Amino acid sequence: MNLCRAILFVKDLERMTAFYRDGMGLRETHHSRQDGWVDLAAGGTNLALHAIPDELAARIVVADPPEARQQTPIKLVFQASDVAAARAHLISHGAVMFEPRASGECDGLDPEGNVFQIAPR
Repeated sequence: MNLCRAILFVKDLERMTAFYRDGMGLRETHHSRQDGWVDLAAGGTNLALHAIPDELAARIVVADPPEARQQTPIKLVFQASDVAAARAHLISHGAVMFEPRASGECDGLDPEGNVFQIAPR
């Protein structure tokens, strides 16, 4: 069995698409866009962004700067050949980035507060 897709439910589909496309460098697949859905190629798997229904999204508060979503028990892990450069690039695209660990990994928050990690290749 192989993981073919991870789905992240998001409040602001356009903002989150821009972050994962432009900040993380993922690319939209050729069948990417559907109503409330964007599929992004992420190496050996895809990351799908799925819009949360408006009535539920209205109850979600996104802080500025973002704070970790405590009710979302996931962490997406991405690899980069240069974690420091990736960290700086992500900050310029709206991520909150924490200090790198001694082992080289660096956690961050996307614009909606979902936790992710950048790990060295």
